[in-house]
Amino acid sequence: PAGLQTFHLLSHRNGDGGASLLVDGFRAAHHLRNESPEAFENLCRIKIRGHSSGNEGIAISPLRSFPVITAEEDKSGQFGHVMQIRWNNDDRAAMTELEPEDVSKFYAAARKWVEILRRPELEYWGSLTPTANMDDFISRWKTLNFSKEDILKTV
Repeated sequence: PAGLQTFHLLSHRNGDGGASLLVDGFRAAHHLRNESPEAFENLCRIKIRGHSSGNEGIAISPLRSFPVITAEEDKSGQFGHVMQIRWNNDDRAAMTELEPEDVSKFYAAARKWVEILRRPELEYWGSLTPTANMDDFISRWKTLNFSKEDILKTV
């Protein structure tokens, strides 16, 4: 999978639509940690596989599993600084490698995560202009107290 994807708009011919939605994942993780520490810990601990398919005969799946939230873990097993968010509500593989109780814990945490992600105060809606790319879009948006450079260092 790509380490960094950018999307760009080549042209727009006076049509409707084209709005892009960015969600502040780091701020969402902050809310999750405060509102539901157990859900936060489970999304840091439980590793899941992504899976992307849609074109006939094509399926993309990473070689290994990853947690939704990657955070620094101290010697006592506590999760600290959030470094990365991996979330796509539509591209999850079967959870055949997980214990049944971890599947239940994951889905309980995911329900809370999605509820937070859908809060309007975490959304940023905007439209790209022709020749602009998502990097330009991100540069106008700060996540928590991190600069664009801080965010890209963790990718």
